[in-house]
Amino acid sequence: MRNKTLTLTEDEIALYEGKLKRLSGPTLAAEIINKSINQDLFELLDYLPDSFVDLLFLDPPYNLTKAFRGHTFKQRSLEEYAVWLETWLPRLLRTLKETASVYVCGDWRSSAALHQVLEKYLIVRNRVTWEREKGRGSRVNWKNCSEDLWFCTASERYTFNAEAVKLKRRVIAPYQVAGERKGWAEEEEGRYRLTYPSNLWTDLTIPFWSMAENTDHPTQKPEKLLAKIVLASSARGDLILDPFLGSGTTSVVAKKLGRSYVGVERDLHYCCLAEKRLALAEEVKTIQGYAEEVFWERNSFPSLRHARRSAESQTLGKAPQEAMDE
Repeated sequence: MRNKTLTLTEDEIALYEGKLKRLSGPTLAAEIINKSINQDLFELLDYLPDSFVDLLFLDPPYNLTKAFRGHTFKQRSLEEYAVWLETWLPRLLRTLKETASVYVCGDWRSSAALHQVLEKYLIVRNRVTWEREKGRGSRVNWKNCSEDLWFCTASERYTFNAEAVKLKRRVIAPYQVAGERKGWAEEEEGRYRLTYPSNLWTDLTIPFWSMAENTDHPTQKPEKLLAKIVLASSARGDLILDPFLGSGTTSVVAKKLGRSYVGVERDLHYCCLAEKRLALAEEVKTIQGYAEEVFWERNSFPSLRHARRSAESQTLGKAPQEAMDE
């Protein structure tokens, strides 16, 4: 299959660099909405507006030694990692509206510190664990194939749309009582059940070379993961802030789902990748694994129906509603 990984030419870097923002003083929300800011978070923490964010997504460096295009984050003790978090998180929280939600990514090395710091400043409501099916095996330890996602709110008033994030599963053992189906439906392509979202997500696919969303960013999150967060914890028109934007997944998903966004990323290359993906999202609004207003288990979307509806959508000049999970 053709490698679909997004890359940048020198001409594209020059083009997209001209669209990026930099802040040199206190800024109004209107000046940065739907923009990518190419700057270190610590340079602009005090320049962001107060109380303008409905949903904050944080994917900071995990507590391990990792290089990001010349920038290296060094692993430290749990206590030192917590101290580092407190150098920026409290200052960032002033950007939140009273009704805002916050999601913070971490792994097993960083989650204990995250929980400790988050509960000082926010209401911690849950810890989602999601399966990252990639990863090397180990002969001396359990394979590390999961990550955590801390769900917090700024107050007792917050958005949570459970109906918007239901998961559609194939029914293996169709249960009936007196001939009545219990919680499942017979459809043209098979038997399916809609289930409410839990805090264990096993339906995600990490971006890789044959997926259109894939970039060279080493810790890129799937669009499907962000779609769950955005649909559950925001409404159309809400503002989503990602101060560790990477290659732009949060902004791209926000745009596809009718939300506003602000992204901050210090690396020029990744910022330009984000802008390229945002430009592509003008035409292609699909999110792999999300269709017909539900999330599908990995590899479960009916291919024949997808092919038929894609053909119909192209005939009508509309984007199809789904790209198949790999």
